[in-house]
Amino acid sequence: MAGAPQVAFFSPLGAAFGVDLGACLQRVVDSGWYVLGPQVREFETAFARHVGVRHAVGVANGTDALTLALRALGIQPGQRVLTVANAGCYSSTAMAQVGADPGWVDVDPARLTMAPEALAAALAEGRVAAVIVTHLYGQMADMPRLTALCQAAGVPLIEDCAQAHGAALHGRRAGAWGTLACFSFYPTKNLGALGDGGAVLTDDAALAERLRALRQYGWTRKYEVGLPGGGNSRLDELQAAVLLAKLPHLEAANAERRAIAAGYSAAFAGLPLDCPPPPGPDHAMHLYVVRTPHRAALQAHLAAHGVASDIHYPLADHRQPVRAAQPLPHLPVTEAACAEVLSLPCYPGLTAPQGARVIEVVRQFFAAA
Repeated sequence: MAGAPQVAFFSPLGAAFGVDLGACLQRVVDSGWYVLGPQVREFETAFARHVGVRHAVGVANGTDALTLALRALGIQPGQRVLTVANAGCYSSTAMAQVGADPGWVDVDPARLTMAPEALAAALAEGRVAAVIVTHLYGQMADMPRLTALCQAAGVPLIEDCAQAHGAALHGRRAGAWGTLACFSFYPTKNLGALGDGGAVLTDDAALAERLRALRQYGWTRKYEVGLPGGGNSRLDELQAAVLLAKLPHLEAANAERRAIAAGYSAAFAGLPLDCPPPPGPDHAMHLYVVRTPHRAALQAHLAAHGVASDIHYPLADHRQPVRAAQPLPHLPVTEAACAEVLSLPCYPGLTAPQGARVIEVVRQFFAAA
């Protein structure tokens, strides 16, 4: 249609939440303090309070957060860590960094997060050193059941909250359930920086102290390496200043995401399209992900009509080329999801005409089918 709005998949302007980002950066430049300074400390305090835990430790990115969480728990090469295989290979990458043996657990067909029944079966096999649970697309996993299973087995649980900033289940936020919780602040996240950034959160003071040492070479005091496995993974002052300014706007931005998602689901009712569940507080709507066996055709149709889309994620961790020689686990729900998921634009700043255009183009596709 001539003059129809083009719809990008992400809006840097919308992700700014109306904050004067230039002023944030200038404040840091003027201070002359760029690494592990007052902005990082203030953001760590504010973000821990927001999530509802005692400690937040800023690190360089979300994958480092997962890696350092495993190191803080003392995970050794060859130890088995359970996770899901449909969440972009980030947990599996962190496991490879510490030499852990990945054990992949199938997902719940409705949430596409770790299935409690599958976790129970995997834990029953024994030899599990830790579990990483990912809150996928913004929706929280079934944390009451998953945490109960880990506690009964005496296994620490790490939350991967990279897509769930601000989500809450039974009044308890993502990041406040596990032994440790890992966040990414990549620019497209619900709370995004102007580059890479991450954090590990915990209620355990000893783990927080280990994390602060691990993020800076393993120093127990300056220039004295007292902890093995350390590296250089520090959230910088520029990113912390931006995150600190944006944090008070996160709830409103998530509400906007939920409203867009609710509009989509209402408009798509009756179509042969599997839509996300109604977005409640347990869903930060990081991504609006539909499922269809006609994904390739629908994505091509969207692109031809000016609507961007993406696939999160097309290739499960155990199917990655790097693991071609390894035996394949039996993950039928994961495999089916990876073949069908498609992400539609859903972000703060998406205008009403743009949202209407997404709906129009999707409905056109199924009307012509």
